[in-house]
Amino acid sequence: MYLIKDDLARELNDIEEAGLLKRERQLTSAQSAHVTTTETEALNFCANNYLGLADHPEVLTAARDALDQWGFGMASVRFICGTQSQHRDLEKQIAEFVGQEDAILYSSCFDANGGLFEVLFGAEDAIISDALNHASLIDGIRLSKARRFRYANADLADLRAQLEAARGARRTVIVTDGVFSMDGFYAPLDEICTLAEEFGALVMVDDSHAVGFVGDGGRGTPELMKVMDRVDIISGTLGKALGGASGGYIAARREVVDLLRQRSRPYLFSNAVAPSVVAGSRKALELAASSTEQREALGRNTTLFRELMDDAGFELLPGSHPITPVMFRGDDGARQASQIADAMLDRGVYVIAFSYPVVPKGQARIRVQLSAAHSEEDVRTCVAAFIAARDDVLAPGN
Repeated sequence: MYLIKDDLARELNDIEEAGLLKRERQLTSAQSAHVTTTETEALNFCANNYLGLADHPEVLTAARDALDQWGFGMASVRFICGTQSQHRDLEKQIAEFVGQEDAILYSSCFDANGGLFEVLFGAEDAIISDALNHASLIDGIRLSKARRFRYANADLADLRAQLEAARGARRTVIVTDGVFSMDGFYAPLDEICTLAEEFGALVMVDDSHAVGFVGDGGRGTPELMKVMDRVDIISGTLGKALGGASGGYIAARREVVDLLRQRSRPYLFSNAVAPSVVAGSRKALELAASSTEQREALGRNTTLFRELMDDAGFELLPGSHPITPVMFRGDDGARQASQIADAMLDRGVYVIAFSYPVVPKGQARIRVQLSAAHSEEDVRTCVAAFIAARDDVLAPGN
């Protein structure tokens, strides 16, 4: 008798033997700069809690109050009876913040990206995607019948070549992450927009790792690159800087949003975002829009960490984003990164190692993510743990 469980067990065993099995550490506390796990207390340097709003008192109060006013869940999709006035209020807030006419909420940014391309782009259209785009963009693009082109990461010459190859399409869209999450690199949006205008193409940006804290007003990569009026479609998440709960969005011209409301399957067939999440996210967005305090603290922490790690002789990928990859190259890099991450947790600092196939072979790394909630002492403690763990792991005989 054929048993699929035996095949799956072998596949799982192969993943573990290759050193690629993902084990989930359980937190026994709220998400914060300081957490407890089932193993230890630790400084948290691997969350997307960029502004430290995941446990901010005002965000928590807004979410608690919403339980009394709006209830626990919507028990419905938006077009039946799942839309509260606060859902529309949040959508208007998002659109205004990122400089678009309107926005539409999804249960996650993965769903937002998954529900976009099939609606707007058909067989007569062309989608040109950066090679390092997020998996949700890749999967969303696959659902469309449009012709698909890919250009090397941030390579403008290759992008031009793909735009040439796509000539004749009814609609052409260039799709890119605003920030590439494994590297902390910004997409060259100003130059991408210039090429798009030359070829009559649209520009779509997933700005999940930038909205709320990148740019002078925290409005994301388009603001940083001074192209807010030149980007056509923006997706983003409420699950990182803006409170860290759940939910995503598409922000664009009103006609784009209106059509998504009619035809986007993840929107039409998923429950509305929970009321307490909406209320907490509204407060988080308000805090991000009205204050520079968290963004300034995040910038200081990022700069300090990079300076201290440089002084200690670690190789960092260049940049200024709070995603700071600490590199461990070569055939033995994956083992070193994993062992150093484990040794750091023993010292009370929680970081995660990444290796192939998440990143290219020979480019293993520990991706450190700074937060505004970290103190200067926290940053210095993290660097000290890196140094001590490196010395132990790389000591002769280990």
